[in-house]
Amino acid sequence: MEPDRIENLSVVYQSQDFLVVNKHWDLRIDSRMWRETPTLQKQLRHHFPELADPDTYYGFRFCHQLDFSTSGALCVALNKAAAGSAYKCFKERRVTKAYLALVRGHVQESRMTINYAIGRNSTEGRAHTMCIEGTQGCENPKPSLTELVVLEYGLYAGDPVSKVLLQPLTGRTHQLRVHCSALSHPVVGDLTYGQALDQEDQPFRMMLHAFYLRIPTHTERVEACTPDPFVPALDACWSPHTLVQSLDQLVQVLRAAPDPDPTEGSPGPCSTSTLSNKPPETEAQRASCLQWLSEWTLEPDN
Repeated sequence: MEPDRIENLSVVYQSQDFLVVNKHWDLRIDSRMWRETPTLQKQLRHHFPELADPDTYYGFRFCHQLDFSTSGALCVALNKAAAGSAYKCFKERRVTKAYLALVRGHVQESRMTINYAIGRNSTEGRAHTMCIEGTQGCENPKPSLTELVVLEYGLYAGDPVSKVLLQPLTGRTHQLRVHCSALSHPVVGDLTYGQALDQEDQPFRMMLHAFYLRIPTHTERVEACTPDPFVPALDACWSPHTLVQSLDQLVQVLRAAPDPDPTEGSPGPCSTSTLSNKPPETEAQRASCLQWLSEWTLEPDN
């Protein structure tokens, strides 16, 4: 499926209040640039013009973000009330998310918790990137936890790689990419945090995919599981040779796991780790919530 076609939109969940789409890799969610085409917002407006909200700038409220290069499950709220209920779930860490990735090298531990605080990188030439605590130029690092489970070992274009399931227990910018890089197992195709390779050696995409999403709002349980894109039938460069953990079994665990308790820490379904209790909401966080809800409000003509 080519990303530059407005017709190419895959919907994996739909209700009166929410859509979950399987976002294509190398696709922007939205853009203020009229030349930017396509975007996910334009695809949604093309397929669902009747669902576009005229009181918003983009027509749709995206409940969370995915990087331009990341594919997979992305939830869209179809009204302001639904957006507010989804935001509450994210704020209280009651959302369950799991990603698939191909990472460089063979990860030795089959299961692990990655625990590196992440902050913004102030180093010259590294603007808009993140780094782990202790790195030169790392500003305001915050606690960050990711669960990793190895699924398969194999080769990608002849180089050793591991296929892993990643579950972020916090929501820092570029968290999964930074954590994998900190382990010296960067995501295949990650040009920002990965290994420097010749241009001709670069894969056609970054191998990170939002695989599973569950948002337990007070009115409905939004749940979606997207197709696995990292299979040899879709990419002949990927050649697995050792199965470590069945993805189907992990999906069953994810689906059966209770929703995280907002009054407690939020370990992943396959985790033995826990997070400390979340502190009360601050005024800054409350302001951030209001800004989030109004982010796609209609802007006056200039």
